[in-house]
Amino acid sequence: MSTLINNPEIAEKVRAIMLDKLEVEESALADNASFTNDLGLDSLDVLETFMEIEKRFGIKIPDEDAEKLTTPGSLIDYIAARKN
Repeated sequence: MSTLINNPEIAEKVRAIMLDKLEVEESALADNASFTNDLGLDSLDVLETFMEIEKRFGIKIPDEDAEKLTTPGSLIDYIAARKN
């Protein structure tokens, strides 16, 4: 199931945040791109991105959930589940 089709507004906002906060190419932000392996993010990059996501979407991502969110697609799905 594609997150882009089911959650286009959330996907667009997440990608905009990631492009603003990180030095990654838009073309690299595939749903299944690994934050660490494909995008080259370190733990601080991920933490800062998640903090901005929490602020912009008005949600809290507990540490135990954050550890499981390893791709843009998983993050988009997580936000969509919390916002519905």
